[in-house]
Amino acid sequence: MLELKLKKITSTAITPTKAHDTDACFDIYANSEAIIHPNETVLIHTGFATDIPHGYWGAVFARSGMATKRGLRPANCVGVIDESYRGEWLVALHNDSDEDQAVHIGDKIAQFTLLPYFDTKIIEVGELNNTDRGAGGFGSSGM
Repeated sequence: MLELKLKKITSTAITPTKAHDTDACFDIYANSEAIIHPNETVLIHTGFATDIPHGYWGAVFARSGMATKRGLRPANCVGVIDESYRGEWLVALHNDSDEDQAVHIGDKIAQFTLLPYFDTKIIEVGELNNTDRGAGGFGSSGM
């Protein structure tokens, strides 16, 4: 089991939780208040920082209820928290709805999990190996 070290940096921060032990992600709670106008993005504080284990990164995703019922989602679709980042986690929430949306301290605003990354070295080459697909792009395998 992975261990994630978490430090609360405000007295009102809420430690991320899972509703069920088998849930893939932890819920992230707002630690600041905001009114997010239609088509606007606002940074929402979480009040915590982490020490992510080597070889992993934090993947911040939308909560399905927030996205479908209120039109709120992370502005960058998937937030990336690198293992070496030690600052407060912030969630850039974007309002896709036609109405103002209020965010209150304690609201569940996003969810996250830790995912592995692979040390990768890019090697420039003059040619690539051929495949059956080749350079076939969008729609090349049918609709």
